[in-house]
Amino acid sequence: MEQAVCQELSVESMPEIEGFFNEMRKTFKGSADELIPMLQRVQRELGFLPEQALLEIARLTGLSTARVFGTATFYAQFRFQPVGKNIIRVCRGTACHVKGSNRLLETIEEHLQVTPGQMTPDGLFTIETVACFGSCALAPIMVVNDSVYGSVTRSGALKLLNEIRVREAGLLG
Repeated sequence: MEQAVCQELSVESMPEIEGFFNEMRKTFKGSADELIPMLQRVQRELGFLPEQALLEIARLTGLSTARVFGTATFYAQFRFQPVGKNIIRVCRGTACHVKGSNRLLETIEEHLQVTPGQMTPDGLFTIETVACFGSCALAPIMVVNDSVYGSVTRSGALKLLNEIRVREAGLLG
């Protein structure tokens, strides 16, 4: 398991990290009790925790790289790969499962050609699964960014994804 985590953390050189950490040094003293807030800040700014950032946090705090990596991998809130501009979360809870969330997820995976945890090549979407949103009466639930969609059909999900893609293309063009 540990070997797989190290492979996921490998990323290309990221020159923006140096400038980012110059700013971080103005905010944080570098004490060990700032580890989680530092990890959260890096992820908020960069969208994920690249290996170079984890190494820099270890240097800044004086903690071992094993402790920094161990803390980051322990908490589910931290990501080690970039995520798409739009995060699609599909509920896997019992009510959603009974109402077809497994088929909904399969349809989204086939349409986007990625599996949960992966980002589409164009950087627009990342799929995630969630144990339960707590909105069982609206099953199956799909959340895109901060918008909740209840009683989602497979065709409705595809229509929504296509609308997002068209909207994003309009913003770029």
